[in-house]
Amino acid sequence: MLNYFIEVNKMSTYRIEEDCLGQIKVEADKYWKSQTQRSLENFKIGQELMPASLIHSFAILKEACAKANLHFHKITKKQCEAIVEICQRIEDGQYLDQFPLHVWQTGSGTQTNMNANEVISMLGNEYAKENILHPNDTVNASQSSNDTFPAALHIMVAQKINAELLPQLDLMIHQIKKLEEENEGIIKIGRTHLQDATPLYFSQELSGYRSMIEHSKAQIIDSLKYVYELACGATAVGTGINCPEGFDEVVTKIISEKTHLPFVPDPNKFHALTSKDAMVYTSGALKGLASNCMKIANDIRWLASGPRSGIHEIDIPSNEPGSSIMPGKVNPTQCEALTMVAVQVMGNDTAIGIGASQGNFELNVFMPLIAYNMDQSIQLLSDAIHSFTIHCLDGLKANKETMDKNLHNSLMLVTCLNPVIGYEKAGHASQHAFKNNLTLKEAILDLGYLTSEEFDLYVQPEKMIHK
Repeated sequence: MLNYFIEVNKMSTYRIEEDCLGQIKVEADKYWKSQTQRSLENFKIGQELMPASLIHSFAILKEACAKANLHFHKITKKQCEAIVEICQRIEDGQYLDQFPLHVWQTGSGTQTNMNANEVISMLGNEYAKENILHPNDTVNASQSSNDTFPAALHIMVAQKINAELLPQLDLMIHQIKKLEEENEGIIKIGRTHLQDATPLYFSQELSGYRSMIEHSKAQIIDSLKYVYELACGATAVGTGINCPEGFDEVVTKIISEKTHLPFVPDPNKFHALTSKDAMVYTSGALKGLASNCMKIANDIRWLASGPRSGIHEIDIPSNEPGSSIMPGKVNPTQCEALTMVAVQVMGNDTAIGIGASQGNFELNVFMPLIAYNMDQSIQLLSDAIHSFTIHCLDGLKANKETMDKNLHNSLMLVTCLNPVIGYEKAGHASQHAFKNNLTLKEAILDLGYLTSEEFDLYVQPEKMIHK
């Protein structure tokens, strides 16, 4: 073990850590060692830190690896107990201040893996009251940063989607279903190309939004089958050097039992290290969700526009004053927040895709970037969808009077006359009405195509809709 020296330097207390590169000062109250400290000093880039959810996943992984190493007699029971104790504390949210490293570091995430190894070893030794753990030889036994970081990344993404995002999608789906039931039977004008189209039930329009979220949910879940494949056992380049045969099976089984998620070993360890296609696939599904959220939020703010000079077919909750200069103005702020999140997720997906393409030979070296962006995309979508659901969808009301007015003022009701007077006459009647500021009925009567009774018989919006 290293000898520790305390040096009082003005207001700070340090100890000296030593590695193959020499000595380095570490603040005495920190539970990390030289590799973490060197990363802190060498990568003072940006303010983005490794996500807490990734640290949580590293703790789950290190706990499982310790139990597997005990199974294969690579560490002692006492060493395993110390590692497991500290990992469980980290999983409970303790010691997060001991993981200070920036995203913009080595592309393999080696320093973050060593940060975990160093913190667990020092805390574990303190717990055991003796020096029984070494960051590399014990905590990192049967592992490499090259397989632990991608494994922790996959654990993070799988857990975060299952625990945070999917429940919010279910909540949103439930709320839209409720709106469908509340608005059953209300007819409104449809719109395509931002122009009047044929009628539909408002509940049908809402059902389209619900189905968008249901499809996104299914696509995200489908992508997770690849996220459940872990790189454990690959070690440095995929050959599994210094790792017992069967280690991957034992580790993934332990992780699955702990997380209640179906993790399995990646069947090809060389793929596990160099390819990040699982992240690209899942990020693409998240981008699909973001696209659907963008469309829904935009539709709602258009439909709520006004209230006097816009469409104003729906009312949305008034959550806060919208202007510092225009009294009483209320803006669709939840729509704006959700659409900004959607744009950020789309940008993150681009970064993830480019990062995943940088798998040179046996290792991808953009993994911290991928981890940071995946974590942010899942978190933002989870939070924004929850906020949008409880502050906008819950409380959304149909403005039946305006819907009915717009419906009967639309010239596209003429579509139902195609079988009666033909497409050409119907088109002529529509244009005649528009150019002369007439209602559709007035135009039809003016042109002599139908009598008033015949028009009323054929032009009935409720008969133009198939449920």
